[in-house]
Order: sequence, then structure tokens, then C-alpha cells
Amino acid sequence: MDLNKTLEELESDYWGEPKYDSYLVQTCHRLRQKPLKDFETEDLRILIGQSFSLDILIPLAFIELEKNILAEGDCYEGDLLVSVLKSNKKYWINNSEKWLKLCNMISDNIDAIKNCDNPDKIKNDIFSSFEEFKKIK
Repeated sequence: MDLNKTLEELESDYWGEPKYDSYLVQTCHRLRQKPLKDFETEDLRILIGQSFSLDILIPLAFIELEKNILAEGDCYEGDLLVSVLKSNKKYWINNSEKWLKLCNMISDNIDAIKNCDNPDKIKNDIFSSFEEFKKIK
């Protein structure tokens, strides 16, 4: 994958100007025009959270999650992980190897998740999202 390219270029799908004036819509349109090499954790979190371009973005998210399972965008420790766990189930059904890899990644890092500084409510969301994710297969 050429990280110098944008999602629009890689997918040959040009959305044009957004037709709805919301932060999320504006941001998604802008990120589709940003070279992947310039993506930050927050960019991945936003687009994966909308289940956009998962074939391209999940492997990039894995790179971040392998470095730090609690990779953080603008919300809280582990927000990228939660976006990945809650992304489109169809993607995971069709990508068994990646599903298993993510399950193993999380299982290997349970202590880090339990011991992070997040409030219990966020930790519980991470673990309940993981429990739902495991049910996909």
C-alpha cells in the first residue's frame, strides 16, 4: 500500500464537497484527501469509527495497537481500540485472520487495559466491546 496516497486515490472514489455541515462529515471528507502517511491516531479513530475504508485502515490501526494497545486519539486511552472493536462486523467476518490477531493482541494486553488510568466506565466499555467482538466468530 502506498502511504503517500489518499483514501480517495487508493479507492478511486472521490466524494467531492460535503453536502452536510457537521464536524464529523466535514472531517471524514477532509481525511479522505489526506495522505495516509500523515494520518494520526485520531484520524484512524474517526474513520474506523464510521466503518469507512476498513481494508486500508485496520492494518494501519494494527500498527498503532501493536505499539500501544491503548493508543489514544482525542478522547481517552484506548479510543482507537474501541473504534476498531465496534467497526462493521461484516469486515471481521470476512477477515478471520485479522479478527483472531486482534483477539490475541487484546488478550496479551489485558493487564495493561485493567491497569490504565481510565475511569471504570471506560474500562468496562473496552471489555464489553471486546466481549461483543469475540461473538462475531
